Amino acid sequence: MIILPDFLIDVPGQPPRLGWGVRVKGDIIDAVAPNAELRSRFPDDEVIDAPGCTLSPGFVNAHAHLYGLLAHGLPLDKAPSGFWPFLEEFWWPLVEDRLDHEMICAATDAILLEMLRSGVTTVYDCTEAPYALPGCLAAQAEVVRRRGIRAILSFEATERVSKENGQLGLRENADFIRACREEGGLVSGLMCFHTTFSCSAEFIQQAHRLGEELDVLVHMHCSEGVHEPEYALQHFGVRPMEYYDRLGVAGPRMLASQCVQMSPREIEIMAQRGVKMTHMPLSNCEVGAGIAPVPELVEAGVTVGLGSDGYVNDFYEVVRATFLIHKAHKQDPRVMPAPLVWRLATEGGAQALGLEKVGRLAAGWQADLQLIDTRTPTPAEAHNLYDQLVLWRSHVHVRMVMVAGQVRVRNGVVLGADEEAIIARAHAAARRLWNMKG
Repeated sequence: MIILPDFLIDVPGQPPRLGWGVRVKGDIIDAVAPNAELRSRFPDDEVIDAPGCTLSPGFVNAHAHLYGLLAHGLPLDKAPSGFWPFLEEFWWPLVEDRLDHEMICAATDAILLEMLRSGVTTVYDCTEAPYALPGCLAAQAEVVRRRGIRAILSFEATERVSKENGQLGLRENADFIRACREEGGLVSGLMCFHTTFSCSAEFIQQAHRLGEELDVLVHMHCSEGVHEPEYALQHFGVRPMEYYDRLGVAGPRMLASQCVQMSPREIEIMAQRGVKMTHMPLSNCEVGAGIAPVPELVEAGVTVGLGSDGYVNDFYEVVRATFLIHKAHKQDPRVMPAPLVWRLATEGGAQALGLEKVGRLAAGWQADLQLIDTRTPTPAEAHNLYDQLVLWRSHVHVRMVMVAGQVRVRNGVVLGADEEAIIARAHAAARRLWNMKG
């Protein structure tokens, strides 16, 4: 198959190519060349002519809670007054502690529709559902495989319920990682625990040992609000990233999400140790956590990806927020330019997740891509294409999504999915969650 757009973004962040396209063979990009050359070299291939469109790598949603969909619209007497009340009074008792396998699977299927339609070809998800152990990851993986998206799934192990429950969470991850390796395909796992305030030092070190033994990344939430830095200073005498460094676990295997309330010293540690980071601009606003120092992290050389956190899942909105929020925060319109943001949303996320040959459209790389209608109100040209995409496109402009060489979305429709039934299932799961008694 050859795909012939007006513009090709092959290396995100670099200037787009006018009149270039790609050839897809199997699950990889076989050739990248001018459109006329592709027509000449491969006359027998299926041709997708895409005038007025831009071909780009698919988005990598580097941090999500797919079950979080069920919390959208959950009835509350009052909004939480801060990040700690958000966890203690809302998220833990009213969402995570109520989840079962059916709720997780129903939410996963519905939210993957949103993600695929908005050009997401890879997602990393962490589930915390202490009373859905064991087996919740295996159940969720069945749904993910049906949708054909590239996914990394994990269980957010924590000792907040009990030490025994924490061990069940670590075992859930380890068993799932091994099972995915045996099965192969687009679904894999990594090791995951929650935070310094819900996990003991021994538990954190155990998670990292398991990550090393299994040769996977180890994910945790880090300083999502002021609560964790204050807790760490009170209990350990240092801030969270300094504490991880003291424990000997800060390194290239560490994937830290959120990272909102970070000190200059913590940013320095992340850069020196090779810690990776994922940024959720919209959910950080929703919980009143603050604005992560992403410009400083990027400047320091930290690998950064973007995520939806399971909150707003049209990934164009996440991209747009990343572009705008830091400009306002820094009072500088030069901060976080559109080419950089597009790179963080694609190849940056793939690098944060440790994925190889994902995030570019280059020969030998995975054929994970999105075709975007760029017939914008003003002319889309090489000098303004990234800005046109970031500011004035959304999921309604995505014409096709391909994952590992398979078309998964065409003209806004997720192929092979009964959307009406999937949404009805998610509604039933949400109502059941909302109506459960505490």
